[in-house]
Amino acid sequence: MYVVIVLLLMLVLPALSVVHERYFLGSHAAFPLLVGKSFVFWGVGIRFVSAGVHQTINPKYTAQTILGLKASEPWLVVRELGCANIAIGAVALGSALAHNWLTPAALAGAVFYGLAGTNHLVAKNRNRLQNVAMLSDLFACAVLCAYCLAVGVR
Repeated sequence: MYVVIVLLLMLVLPALSVVHERYFLGSHAAFPLLVGKSFVFWGVGIRFVSAGVHQTINPKYTAQTILGLKASEPWLVVRELGCANIAIGAVALGSALAHNWLTPAALAGAVFYGLAGTNHLVAKNRNRLQNVAMLSDLFACAVLCAYCLAVGVR
């Protein structure tokens, strides 16, 4: 289920949003803006808020299933991670209404994804879900950095 959710939030739904806005709503916005806007909404906003809620309610899943940690001690830290995810995700979702939040949300998402992806990259004995997390995190970082460079971080 995790892999399906990641694919939906990182590829399918952002792509459908770009197509919808360009061809059905007739937007003439530049392609990087459309990609950035949809990716920030789905890949940062929805993904971070949903992950954050899940991490605060059920930290055991993230600790044991994704990170491979068997003890319950990390659950407190996973809950804190969930709070951080909700905070960043809320800003990203807010960017749908407050357009001047878009680039800061993209930058925060790029930093988070870049650091998380690098952390997975250097981990020894990654499991399959950690590999999915690593690849999706590094992909998201690249997309968000490309958006920031295209629009110019001011």
